[in-house]
Amino acid sequence: MRRVEMTDQIWGHLLQARNSSASRLSIERSAAAMLYGPLAEARGPFVLAQVGQSLDGRVATPFGDARDISGPDGLAHLHRCRALMDAVLVGVGTVKADNPRLSVREVRGPDPVRVVIDCRAELTGSERILLDDGAPVIVIQSAEAPRRALRADVIRLPLKERGLCPHDILNVLQDRGLNKILVEGGARTIARFLEQDLIDHLHVSIAPLIIGSGPSGISLNPIKFLSEAQRPQASVYSLGSDILFDCRLRAEAASSSARQGKDVQMANPTARALADPV
Repeated sequence: MRRVEMTDQIWGHLLQARNSSASRLSIERSAAAMLYGPLAEARGPFVLAQVGQSLDGRVATPFGDARDISGPDGLAHLHRCRALMDAVLVGVGTVKADNPRLSVREVRGPDPVRVVIDCRAELTGSERILLDDGAPVIVIQSAEAPRRALRADVIRLPLKERGLCPHDILNVLQDRGLNKILVEGGARTIARFLEQDLIDHLHVSIAPLIIGSGPSGISLNPIKFLSEAQRPQASVYSLGSDILFDCRLRAEAASSSARQGKDVQMANPTARALADPV
């Protein structure tokens, strides 16, 4: 396990690599560069999913309280990921439950474009994300959903058998120049992208907290045998207050990674949780 120690110099290099196609990191051996370098240097379509959870795999209490699960270093990590991506994407259930800002507050860097998947047009227009005058907001709805005026760029997509298609979502975002996407929640939203093999890296941040019950961070269809579980390559990092598993899910992401974190095998959780429609 490698300890991530972020300095102003390293973070400056990462932001420079994010903003310049010609810039490459000159600090390859630091744990911080190993962890964040693939995010900063990605140039084509790239999808990162992030889950912050307790020791027992919960992301909230049964009553929906998800505040303060991640420690201060886990929160800083999440904001670094946001700053290195073009856009952060969540389902409407996350907006309704947490009323998030989805901004970069804990670190220096640009706020990402904020994307909400609102298949059935459940947003009312009073949500903080639509009123805070922060980074632009894109709302993705089904073409069959009722129309409502929102302070956002509303994109309407065809409704497929299982809801909105993750491929279609990524395509319309790429049409707007948003190639690097952070999928931040909820459980079913992450699972839909995972099931379609669209996630390059999955970050699972674990805080020393036992909740005992409540939803899990990823909600996949049940499996019968552990031999059916996904076992991605993963590197383990200490963030300080939290432990991070950096899982390389797509074959090209795993084969191209020359980072030196400690490799382990980790099966994805399969228990169902509170779901966001996608």
